[in-house]
Amino acid sequence: MAIGPVQLIVLGFDEPNFRGEILAELDRLKDHDIVRVIDGLAVYKDAEGEVTILKRTDLSDEEAAEFGATVGALIGLGVAGEEGAEAGAELGAERTAEGVDMFDEEDVLDVIEEIPNDSAAAIILLEHRWAIPLREAVVRANGMPIADTFIHPLDLVAVGLIAAEEAEELTPSKS
Repeated sequence: MAIGPVQLIVLGFDEPNFRGEILAELDRLKDHDIVRVIDGLAVYKDAEGEVTILKRTDLSDEEAAEFGATVGALIGLGVAGEEGAEAGAELGAERTAEGVDMFDEEDVLDVIEEIPNDSAAAIILLEHRWAIPLREAVVRANGMPIADTFIHPLDLVAVGLIAAEEAEELTPSKS
């Protein structure tokens, strides 16, 4: 099983206005094999402190076991070579045979305790399926990843603010 890069996303919502748009978008992305949710947890606490919990995975039990075997094999390979890969694959498949569950009850309780009333938080382990064919093409061309990161729009705003500050410092003042 080829797995794409996996990203951990943590989201916060102040006075959330949920209308199903986020779930619909995750469904659309999954349907187009762009991303899939490996494991997700959302906790909403209303203004009175009533809690709603939503868990999500896009993996069937069989896919979860295969995913666990792949991840376990990769970790095992790093720990103990080929023998470690075999042991890791077996352990990974066993631990995920009934689904991936990264966020246990204690994690849920921690999230509930930390978020204030009238807010929500979500933790999503997201697999980027779109990257698999790109990665394979890079490998066929004898390439390898050197570094990767996401640059968010607010990062660009920060760069602009720094550049503006530096430009202001370099501009002679008109007195």
